[in-house]
Formats: sequence, C-alpha cells, structure tokens
Amino acid sequence: MNTTTANIYLSKRGMKEMKKAVSQLEKDRHKVIRELHEQDKTDNHDDRLARIEKLATLDAVETELAEKQSLLMSAKLFPRKRDAVFVAIGSAVELIDKNGRKVIYTIVDSVEVDPSDGRISAKSPLGQSLLGKTIADTVHWGAGMRERQLQLVRIF
Repeated sequence: MNTTTANIYLSKRGMKEMKKAVSQLEKDRHKVIRELHEQDKTDNHDDRLARIEKLATLDAVETELAEKQSLLMSAKLFPRKRDAVFVAIGSAVELIDKNGRKVIYTIVDSVEVDPSDGRISAKSPLGQSLLGKTIADTVHWGAGMRERQLQLVRIF
C-alpha cells in the first residue's frame, strides 16, 4: 500500500494511537542502537551473533517506523462536523439484528481497525455495505447461507 499518495482518515483516537506507536518505535530504535554501540566493544563469537540479531531487530524497527511515519504524514482527521444522514468513513452506527441485539460500530480506515473495540474497516464487507446507507435501511453482506442482515437504527 502506498501511503504517501492515498489519503488516510483517522479519528482523534486513531491519530493519537498512531503518534504513540511512532514515539514507541523511535524509543525502541534508540535503545537498539545504544545496545549495538555497547556490543561494539566486545569481540567474541557469541557477541558477534548477538550483534547480527540486533542489526536485524534494528532493520525491522526502522522499517515499521518509516511506514508509520509515512502513514502519519498523509493522515487526516475525520471531519469534525458530520452529516449524520448518510453513513461515511468516521460515522458511528447502531445496528440491530433480527434477534433484537444491538451492536455499535465506527467505520474507520484499514490502519485503525480494531473489531474488539467496535472499529471496522470501510473496506470490509460490512463496512462497504454500510457506506452511504441511511437510518432504517437494511444492510446485507455475505453470500448464500452466510448472508447476514442488520437494520441501521442510528448514525452518530
């Protein structure tokens, strides 16, 4: 995914979490570099192997850090004032299934997904089915015997 050309929309929470992840990766990077400098003073075989492992760790941290920094640079906050008539990225929705159970989801970009916290991707089957819907619409997703439906009762 090329994050430098595509706009990524994050909630305030998602933006905060991304900045926190970048900060932690920067700390991890500095820690590994410090450890590498300390290992430079040794010359036995085990220490050389440990140094190779640290270099691999540093490479992985730097790669992830660069990806997150790039993503953060192209990220934009969801608009503050939302049109609560249609579901859009950033909308929170309340849905009811045929048994009367309520679920609440927030439609987010893929980088902010956390289903256990109610954040689903706009690119997921359910997310795609919700985009553009209005209150009282029935949302269908899946196929055949696995097709599911929910009633949209609130957008906020």
